[in-house]
Amino acid sequence: MTDQGPISAGDDLPGKPTSASRTTLSHIMTAGDTNLYGTVHGGVVMKLADDAAGAVAGRHSGGPAVTASMDEMAFLSPVRVGDLVHVHAQCNWTGRTSLEIGVRVMAERWNESTPATQVGSAYLVFAAVDESGKPRSVPPVIPETDQDKRRFQEAQIRRTHRLARRRAIRDLREGRTDG
Repeated sequence: MTDQGPISAGDDLPGKPTSASRTTLSHIMTAGDTNLYGTVHGGVVMKLADDAAGAVAGRHSGGPAVTASMDEMAFLSPVRVGDLVHVHAQCNWTGRTSLEIGVRVMAERWNESTPATQVGSAYLVFAAVDESGKPRSVPPVIPETDQDKRRFQEAQIRRTHRLARRRAIRDLREGRTDG
């Protein structure tokens, strides 16, 4: 789906540092965000993660980018009505036309001075597209810190696993099996 096919001119785009597109999206949770259990619906948190990641993907790629996949969405603890949720997102890795964005979800009570705690995390893959929806090149990401470099390497591992899983499923559906 991503990083395939012919690419338009601009494959030699200058790289951008991780900090150039890093962003935080904050939102206070209200009663309209709850599920039947009385906590914030996971889909609301996932949408916030997608929104923040989309902003990073657009900033880094310099134009439109669409969600291709969401990996490893982990909910670590419930989010409640009245929580102020902060979604921190940054570009971890880039291919020719795709980007992996890492998201960390933090929550704090709106009326307390206690520190925010991590309530979730996810990795989203975006495909940069042109005005006609065709894949377009993205600038390489330049990891700046040791943590950024570790995230870059971990993203390469996740990409390898995504591609292997996609191939295995395709082969299974086409009736090809090994063994």
